[in-house]
Amino acid sequence: MSTINYKYNVFINCPFDIQYRRFFRAIIFSVIDCGFNPRCALEIDDSSVNRLDRIMKIIKNCKYGIHDISRTTLDSKNKLPRFNMPLELGLFLSAKKFGQNNQKKKNCIILDKEQYRYQKFISDIAGMDIKAHDSQIRRVISIMRNWLSSYSNELIPSGSRINTRYSDFLRQLPQQAKDLNMTMSELTFGDYVNLSAAWIEENKI
Repeated sequence: MSTINYKYNVFINCPFDIQYRRFFRAIIFSVIDCGFNPRCALEIDDSSVNRLDRIMKIIKNCKYGIHDISRTTLDSKNKLPRFNMPLELGLFLSAKKFGQNNQKKKNCIILDKEQYRYQKFISDIAGMDIKAHDSQIRRVISIMRNWLSSYSNELIPSGSRINTRYSDFLRQLPQQAKDLNMTMSELTFGDYVNLSAAWIEENKI
């Protein structure tokens, strides 16, 4: 998770809860399999640093950003929407608009579960190319691959091939974690990134 190699760092802005975990992990694997470095707020566990400051520092160090705004729905408990993802999207777009040098080279992709749904709650981004993943892992992986391939100097496998590789990785992950004295339920972001990277390195195409 290099903070130095700006041109390969990808900021992931998405929900971190259990319901979204399978999409989050698919995004991480896809980013690594395409030759890029996944970054997110979960990578640093430092109570002395304000969470927003931590997020802004990571955004500063990333040329690319993945923003999934599909979970801006009412919470069942407090009946209020979750706006963390739109906020972090705004920070990323502001860095590109008002930043200097490398910041102006930023690129991002915005995901939602349905085409044009975002217009009902964040119409200011109308006109941008929002990608609908239809709440399907295969679709998420394909979107990641096609987007990152346009910024890579390497030939990247097709979305269907990465999806197959991801399925193979998931089948082997429990044993891989066990061999390293880790438990699946306790894997941190860093653990999962390292396990994904190790598998991809051992299973190069």
